[in-house]
Amino acid sequence: MKRLRVLLADDHRMVAEGLKRLLEPAFDLVGIVEDGRTLVDEAARLKPDVAVVDIAMPRLNGLEAIPLLKKAAPGLKVVVVTMHREPAYARRALSAGADGFVLKHAAPEDLLGAIRAAASGAAPPETPPGESRAPAGAAGLTDRQREIVQLVVKGLTAKEIASVIGLSVRTVEFHKYRAMETVGASNSAELVRLALEHGIAKP
Repeated sequence: MKRLRVLLADDHRMVAEGLKRLLEPAFDLVGIVEDGRTLVDEAARLKPDVAVVDIAMPRLNGLEAIPLLKKAAPGLKVVVVTMHREPAYARRALSAGADGFVLKHAAPEDLLGAIRAAASGAAPPETPPGESRAPAGAAGLTDRQREIVQLVVKGLTAKEIASVIGLSVRTVEFHKYRAMETVGASNSAELVRLALEHGIAKP
């Protein structure tokens, strides 16, 4: 039986290495990428059967990448993986066109099963494998994430924030996306609204 060809996208190298060790014995791992733009380009070039995609990535996040992936590689199945336990993220991923959704703290066989199910055309489950507790919410933000969210609320761009706090634009975007995952925001406007509601920042 032909082994499934899998493309992995995760900007955390330690996580990616762990997933690589998990996936390689079961599938033909054709590549590992660290950002959404490269993911789309490599999907078009390599034509894998399944892409395993993290949500929070620089340049283009996983949710934004899904429709572009489907266009770049027709027939490609997408399984989203994330640390965030917010059920709304699963719904957003599936609405964007994902064929599966797995939490990173789920059992390894859950991810393997989700990849095989997606490749077979099976409908994804309503409850993501590994979902067990409520999201951390605003209390789960790191100090750096909280600082960046406060600057976002003030209307600063990622480039301006990078200049103010001495980080690269890519790092700022990474922290912003992680903050969005933590509070359950799907875009910048929602992040600002939730930050104000939860007292993370003042208008």
